[in-house]
Amino acid sequence: MSLNAVAHLNFHGQAREALEFYRSVFGGQLTISTYADFGLPADLPGAGDVVFGQVVADNGFRVMAYDVPGEHTPVSGTPTTRRESGTTITTEPFFLSVRGESVDEVTPVWKGLAEGANVIEAFGPAAWAAGFGMLADRFGVTWIVDVA
Repeated sequence: MSLNAVAHLNFHGQAREALEFYRSVFGGQLTISTYADFGLPADLPGAGDVVFGQVVADNGFRVMAYDVPGEHTPVSGTPTTRRESGTTITTEPFFLSVRGESVDEVTPVWKGLAEGANVIEAFGPAAWAAGFGMLADRFGVTWIVDVA
């Protein structure tokens, strides 16, 4: 038997856009089912929102997401994480980490995620890795991209 932990992101009306964005960065297969697909009448508010969505890529990347039912609160994109004197200060309960074997492998991921992002620490060499960077993407999700 094999177990995998997969990040499941909760959005308020942005799940489809976020999943499409992550597929553009990581590649892979996008799967989206809406509340209407599961029986909510199509004319009701939220029927087109994502009840189940995921991106699964051949490179091992996988993320799931859905739209929380109810009112949609826009994401500010402002992270609650910052770097001070080489230390990460945060109130967030988790980060998503993407780790590759080389700078060349993760640089395109960094560049893709950085579009419209708030860069917390620019990608570059670090004392513990050939490459490390941290950002909050346009959906407010904080990512660490580094080299193992």
